Amino acid sequence: MERLKDLRAAVPQLLGWYRSVRRPLPFRESPTPYRVWVSEVMLQQTRIEAALPYFERFMQTLPTVADLAAASEDTLLKLWEGLGYYSRVRNLQKAAVILCRDYGGKLPADYDELLALPGIGEYTAGAIASIAYGLPVPAVDGNVLRVFARLTNCAEDVMKTPVRRRMREWVTAVMPPESGLFNEAVMELGETVCLPNTTPRCEICPLAAVCAARAAGTAADLPVRSQPKERRIEQKTVVLVFTDETTPRVWLRKRPEKGLLSGLWEFPTLEGTLTPSEAAAVLGLSPETAGSLPPAKHVFSHIEWQMTGVKLVVKPFDPPAGTVLVTADEQAAAYALPGAFAAYTKQLKTLK
Repeated sequence: MERLKDLRAAVPQLLGWYRSVRRPLPFRESPTPYRVWVSEVMLQQTRIEAALPYFERFMQTLPTVADLAAASEDTLLKLWEGLGYYSRVRNLQKAAVILCRDYGGKLPADYDELLALPGIGEYTAGAIASIAYGLPVPAVDGNVLRVFARLTNCAEDVMKTPVRRRMREWVTAVMPPESGLFNEAVMELGETVCLPNTTPRCEICPLAAVCAARAAGTAADLPVRSQPKERRIEQKTVVLVFTDETTPRVWLRKRPEKGLLSGLWEFPTLEGTLTPSEAAAVLGLSPETAGSLPPAKHVFSHIEWQMTGVKLVVKPFDPPAGTVLVTADEQAAAYALPGAFAAYTKQLKTLK
């Protein structure tokens, strides 16, 4: 493609721009393979600003691959609490176990071997290989797809595999020897200048002069993405069961090992929209007081929970196997509750 020659010629300008504006993020200042890996997994579904405190806390608690491999599930999930998509951190640990067993606790400096590890896809493998090891491989995420769709004025659906494959080829074709710096520069461009869902900031873009979409006036319309499937709506009743004690405790239980939010702690969550008395009956409780809490909503990628809240106050009891009664402080310290319950987790503050 003739356009790629122009892009290749403009790469030095892009790298110069990046060196002058790059944000001093902790994983950039010390880009060890482990730090790059953890940061990239965190950033897959999370804004940089939101992920930074999680990254710092994770690194302080689990500074090495061996520490990650040996961490208890509760420690791991508590460190990830609020980031969502908990399969990501479980896969991190699965991969860490393999790294300790087969690679001496180090990530391999090989793209294909990285790609074979649990939870590491093409983008993450490319980021680790190029940023931490300087290997000449692309790291194509949503930002990079958007940037290259606009640079090349590509009006094809970037969610289709053949189009994404072609984009990877284009990125590789213009990549300079400083592969890691280049990949970070394109990602930074997408995050700060070539913005999604709004008019891109073409007036400050270092590649504006070679951008085909800017020349054609189509930048705001790109990239083209197929519409996601409509989310399924599910009705849930979330029950906060408190004990009537000087220091009240709340009842938590673990979700099933398979399915949505598998293996995580939760407030008892029942199907359908139930009244307080109906919820108490389902749970086999005889509350001293029962009332309603404000409704809440949580949107997953493919499901929307519309939640009814119930508060029950009961006499102290022995929790069944697989469940616990904990104080608010104990929950905050050791029991990870998914963000889906954030509206109800706030109720625990009333116990302090």
